[in-house]
Amino acid sequence: MKKTGITVLSIFILFLIWQAAAVAVDLSLLLPTPKDVLIAFGRIFVESDSLTVILFTILRLSLGLLLAAVPGIILGIVAGFNKNFATFMNPIVTVLRTIPVIALTVILLILAGNILTPFYITFFMLFPLIYQGVYGAINNIDKELIDVYRLEDNHFITGLTHCYLPLISKDIRTALLQSLGLGLKVMIMAEYLAQTDNSIGKAISFARVNFAYDEIFAWTLLLIIIAVLFELLINHYKPITEKLKKSQNKK
Repeated sequence: MKKTGITVLSIFILFLIWQAAAVAVDLSLLLPTPKDVLIAFGRIFVESDSLTVILFTILRLSLGLLLAAVPGIILGIVAGFNKNFATFMNPIVTVLRTIPVIALTVILLILAGNILTPFYITFFMLFPLIYQGVYGAINNIDKELIDVYRLEDNHFITGLTHCYLPLISKDIRTALLQSLGLGLKVMIMAEYLAQTDNSIGKAISFARVNFAYDEIFAWTLLLIIIAVLFELLINHYKPITEKLKKSQNKK
């Protein structure tokens, strides 16, 4: 309860700073007040097209995160067990982590078009993060714990499900949380540049063209709420690996 109160206080102080800055600027076209943004925020849910835009962007983000998470986790586990494979993946992951997002977006717009570009961009940005998170987690497992488990059961499948995955489940969750924040930013930027239909990125671009900066702030506020909801969902979801770990302890 105390933690919730501190969080509410922090948000309240941010709104006070925002209100003070808006009063100091005294030009809603440049910096709208919190009241103007909240009114624009309410208009988003009144307009019929807005809900479609929100749902499509959330769907793209979910699919992009899923497409990056599945191979990222699997290949990260493989690399953790096979040093040769890890060496093979190292230059690929390095290139994906260092290539400029804007350059990759322009290339993909030419090759894939404005519909598929947000998916590809999200995948290429999130896959290295998830892969390296899982790979690093396996390498950081206490070797003594592995030795103890091998004395009891040296089978690979049971070792993976009852030992390795429970030990790295928190690292996987952390990688997913980090990927969520980055993925949302990258997805919106890709939608903005690609002018993808039914997207928040295009809605923000339309608001910019029409100098509706209160709507831009409102869409930004909505994106923050979406990110928080996704984070709460991931934090409160209990992975199957944790259930397996508990069942194993009971035995």
